[in-house]
Amino acid sequence: MKEQMKEYVSLKNKNTYRIDTSTRYYYEPENKEDLQEFLKYAKTKQLDYFLLGNGSNVILSDTMYPGVVVKLNTSEFQKIEYNGSEVWAGSGVMMPKLAQNIIEHGLKGLEWASGIPGTVGGSVFGNAGAYNEATFDHLLSVTYLDAEGKVQTKTKENLTYGYRTSYFKEHPENIILGATFLFEKGTKEESKKLIESRLERRLQSQPLNYPSAGSVFRNPSPELPSWKLIDEVGLKGYRIGDAMVSEKHANFIINVGVATGKDIESLIQLIKDKVKKEKNVELVLEQEIKRW
Repeated sequence: MKEQMKEYVSLKNKNTYRIDTSTRYYYEPENKEDLQEFLKYAKTKQLDYFLLGNGSNVILSDTMYPGVVVKLNTSEFQKIEYNGSEVWAGSGVMMPKLAQNIIEHGLKGLEWASGIPGTVGGSVFGNAGAYNEATFDHLLSVTYLDAEGKVQTKTKENLTYGYRTSYFKEHPENIILGATFLFEKGTKEESKKLIESRLERRLQSQPLNYPSAGSVFRNPSPELPSWKLIDEVGLKGYRIGDAMVSEKHANFIINVGVATGKDIESLIQLIKDKVKKEKNVELVLEQEIKRW
């Protein structure tokens, strides 16, 4: 296990903001047994660590992480298995891949996720969603390692969840191994048509040609989207360093060059302060800030 750890690894291409940072150690366990062994080792050596999915909803610090970044990226965590309309997906499976895979198997229900640059584990963690649909809508159960490294499975009924949050976000000591979903029968033609129309909409409304981490803030309500508030206080195009509020979609912060984590954090705070002052609305961050 120790031999599988890499030292001094760049994280620039492992986060979608493309923040140029690094980690002292980087580890991809082969399977859950490897991961369990690592957790014991980390506890014995008092090593800090955190799980990184696709890096699509996080803002990383600019300095080198002194612990271990763990990524569930091997084939063990990329499995997709079918039992009729029930589908098991490993935590490392990308959501667009899962969406396409179930369509090929004659199922529907994840068309909304075809443009989500995140993993199954990350999507369960934050109950990711789009177009008024979310990960937990089709969730049956989640299998995970608890704080003691023991394998546990909880059904949806025994998990707390809500808009962009879940039991796992509230208890980050647990490590998601995979999840079982229940989908409906569908047709490839209808699903692909829906995906194409939404892709066209995304291309028109989102700054996909720049590094970003998707929506920055949760919407205060369906009737009051964050982008509208940010637009109304005049922050479209506002910039700190190379972090800029997108002129195409005000709830996106984009990296127009070599933005740092500090640039992005500073811009987030400025947006929150201005919206609070002028609109008396407290914006809640959807993205996760990793500080060390």
